[in-house]
Amino acid sequence: MTLMKTLMGAAAAIAMTAGAAAAEPAVIFDLGGKFDKSFNEAGYNGAQRWAEETGGKYLEIELQSEAQREQALRRFAEAGANPIVTMGFAMTTPIETVAPDYPDTKFVNIDGWANLPNVLTISFAEHEGSYLAGVMAAEASESGTVGFIGGMDIPLIRKFACGYAQGVKSVNPDATVISNMTGSTPEAWNDPVKGGELTKAQISGGADVIFAAAGGTGVGVLQVAADEGILSIGVDSNQNHLHPGKVLTSMLKRVDVAVYNALTAGADLETGFKNLNLAAEGVGVAMDDNNAPIVTAEMTAAVDAASAAIIAGDVVVENYADAEACSVLDF
Repeated sequence: MTLMKTLMGAAAAIAMTAGAAAAEPAVIFDLGGKFDKSFNEAGYNGAQRWAEETGGKYLEIELQSEAQREQALRRFAEAGANPIVTMGFAMTTPIETVAPDYPDTKFVNIDGWANLPNVLTISFAEHEGSYLAGVMAAEASESGTVGFIGGMDIPLIRKFACGYAQGVKSVNPDATVISNMTGSTPEAWNDPVKGGELTKAQISGGADVIFAAAGGTGVGVLQVAADEGILSIGVDSNQNHLHPGKVLTSMLKRVDVAVYNALTAGADLETGFKNLNLAAEGVGVAMDDNNAPIVTAEMTAAVDAASAAIIAGDVVVENYADAEACSVLDF
């Protein structure tokens, strides 16, 4: 079970429980909350799995503002939490500021780029998983036009979009990919109303399959897609169950595995850089009872063939993050 504490009370609570609490890890969930049904929730599921399997407890906070980032890190470090797992690229700068002050504490930076001796930075090959989602979208599309709706307009989300477009074009070179971002600030991760509005606009443009890589905003995308009778694609967590038979698949980003492994390692966590790609099963597409009725044998075969080709190196998916450019999609 999770040990629930507010940020302001975390240090005091740990101090009162002395030695046992000092070994507890901590998880900092990004804006949008741990129940965003996407990125944060994947991390929460990994933490819960660790707690249920080990009987351990972890400290946690769901950030409500940018100002809390550094404060949360310092409070947990002062309280003796180890390791401290952080969700999202926006924790990079706060970690770079705080981690040197606590050299005996291990920090985990998921989706960031912090390069310090006591930090494990974990990234994912989102472009490879998104390529597979694009293959499925192109196979399912009847109009030849598909959509992509991102959250905050940052290179990471363009990485999803570019991989997706490549997968679509691998099946149908003449396909049209409509791409929109929700906004340029962190609020773009938690705006389902705007996500729904963008979905309606893309449907008006002919899109009949839309991939949402937008955190909590994506919930609005999936809802409107279901209401309007088109297919959607979820992201990070398996979102197929949100609208059974109407969500074509979900591009899985195994944040849950990353968090579970970090908590399992505890203070013995190995620091450095780790990239979880398709070969390492760090990304993929979700197949389950919820989407089984709409996934054809042809789609499954196409995904299996694309996966094998990527893992073998026969297909190299262009990574937007490498050059901040995409040959198949204009931003």
